[in-house]
Amino acid sequence: MSKRSPPKPKPTIAEKSHVSPSKPQLSAEKDASITSDWRRGLRVAIVLALLSAGFTAYRQFITTNTTQGRVILPESYALCTAERGKVYTVEEKAPNTDCILVGHDRVLAATSYESLYDIWEEIQDEAIRKFYGNEPKAKKALTVYSTPPGSIIVPGLADAHAHLIEYGFKVQLPLDTAQSLEDILDTLEDYVKAHPDIEADPDRWIRGMGWDQTRWKDWSGEFPTAEHLASRSLLAARPIALSRVDGHAMWVSPRVIELTKESQPGHKWPSDDEIEGGSIVRDSDGNPTGVFIDTAMDIIPVPPHDEEEMEEFALRAFNDALSVGLTSVHDASSMSSEMIDVYTKLADEGSLSIRVYAMASPETHSEKRLERYGEDGRLDVTSVKIFTDGALGSWGAALLEPYSDNPDTSGLMRTSEAKLEEIVKKVWDDGWQVNIHCIGDRANKAVLDIYERLLSNSSDDALQASTERRPRIEHAQIMQVEDLARAGKLGVITSVQPTHATSDMWYAETRLGPDRIKGAYAYQTLLQSSPRKVLPLGSDFPVEGINPLLGFYASTTRLDVHGNSPHGDKGWYTSERLTRMQALKGMTLDAAYAAFAETDWGSLARGKKADFVVLDRDIMDEEAVPAAAILETKVLATVVDGRVAFGKL
Repeated sequence: MSKRSPPKPKPTIAEKSHVSPSKPQLSAEKDASITSDWRRGLRVAIVLALLSAGFTAYRQFITTNTTQGRVILPESYALCTAERGKVYTVEEKAPNTDCILVGHDRVLAATSYESLYDIWEEIQDEAIRKFYGNEPKAKKALTVYSTPPGSIIVPGLADAHAHLIEYGFKVQLPLDTAQSLEDILDTLEDYVKAHPDIEADPDRWIRGMGWDQTRWKDWSGEFPTAEHLASRSLLAARPIALSRVDGHAMWVSPRVIELTKESQPGHKWPSDDEIEGGSIVRDSDGNPTGVFIDTAMDIIPVPPHDEEEMEEFALRAFNDALSVGLTSVHDASSMSSEMIDVYTKLADEGSLSIRVYAMASPETHSEKRLERYGEDGRLDVTSVKIFTDGALGSWGAALLEPYSDNPDTSGLMRTSEAKLEEIVKKVWDDGWQVNIHCIGDRANKAVLDIYERLLSNSSDDALQASTERRPRIEHAQIMQVEDLARAGKLGVITSVQPTHATSDMWYAETRLGPDRIKGAYAYQTLLQSSPRKVLPLGSDFPVEGINPLLGFYASTTRLDVHGNSPHGDKGWYTSERLTRMQALKGMTLDAAYAAFAETDWGSLARGKKADFVVLDRDIMDEEAVPAAAILETKVLATVVDGRVAFGKL
């Protein structure tokens, strides 16, 4: 972190907003006669008066002094909450305060009403000493903004595991709201009819994402087939490829099956033994029925997105992320060099409106390392994403024992344990952070075994080595009870997605049985096992919704959005709930720690980036905002680098 210097003063818009220029207006003689205590009291009175009575004036100001509806902020300003203690800093020593003081792109202070002007005075004294020959007239008045009554300020929210470009793709043709097969078919037909160019071209591929057969009404839970897509005349002959909600299975039309077979050597289907880490769902004659799982999806000749499409998808994702308070996203699908090239281009242009911590692939990582890259320094590519297994919903999560509801399978290891260790060791030795997708207990055990060997070989102090290298397990969804503790003992970061628990809880115990479920979605246990009490939270969007408050709600209630669970309205396995403060830390400071960025953002403290969010209600107060009301929360403003990126202050 670079040493901070006070920003060079610029003309203020103080006279146009509710700002206290009290000290500059006092004569030198009168000022000298005022005692320190009285002066402090005057300042506090002014600030409190502005906060309680000046908000109307502020609203009037922002309607006439905006660019595209946003406040033209001065280089330095303060933002205070209408009620005391409603700035949640996520700093252990001072978790609550009243105001944040911003200079350029940094937090100059998170402070009380009483101390705000004293701190500003000290900053001004240093500024005039350095730049203006100690000329008192060069001091600038402080512009003070206030938030609406009832609102709070929190650090910029982060998603520790998501898929930005896939999100932008998914919203083009979303299938996740479908409650039945008929809903899917209706949505596809409506999409074709709404796009005349697609309707007129029967060879144009139709791609979508989000179907989940476990949610369909009047459906027994099995996978759909190609013939289901062919049951509508408008769709029958078209190439259609639809990713399951978790991205680990693809449902295709008869035309895609034809094209895929034609693309295979000798026009013959490979056997499952020839597809490492994947499978094709087949009929009794061995022919594909229309669903390809995990690595088997790779043989489908789906046209790739071009650069223009990926840029469009990324920009849509950035905008939607800002609208829900996200200022940082760990992108777990930027594994192709083409995707990283898109982020690099946007960063060069200054179009990266959020911070992107992109995970490269084991194949391309050596070419793509970037740190604080771009016009605003918002792009990092210093970690590698590696897959081990599939997903629970498609019976692809690798388990140590067969599935309780499907004894014919124990899931899939996409790569053998021996080959996986070779890949991990190569990336580790190259000096990259290693982030490994693990859903099932077999996958998690295999990766912990690998990490334990690497950490032991790296240092006599494995825990210190893990602090330096920060190995991650992405999802850590189903673990043996002993491995929950082992992850903590090793200092391995477990990056989890609370909405997975509340989405999967309706079938998870059926899949796993009553014993294995004890080590599944065990968030409080993982947090308490962590030596640094770190548990980064994410959503895996677009697998789940992009709004981080969905995860905040899920982690603290263990209920679905309707207030239900298999255990009733008290929540599912409630001992694994997080507190609201733990959840906020998980989606701010813990996520920053998982990206080696805890000294630069993730909390509101002096010297850190001025990334923060204004929420319209106090989600940290359980009495004021009961659980159900969390989901009604609105983002009033999202600020990145001290500038408003969404909404209004």
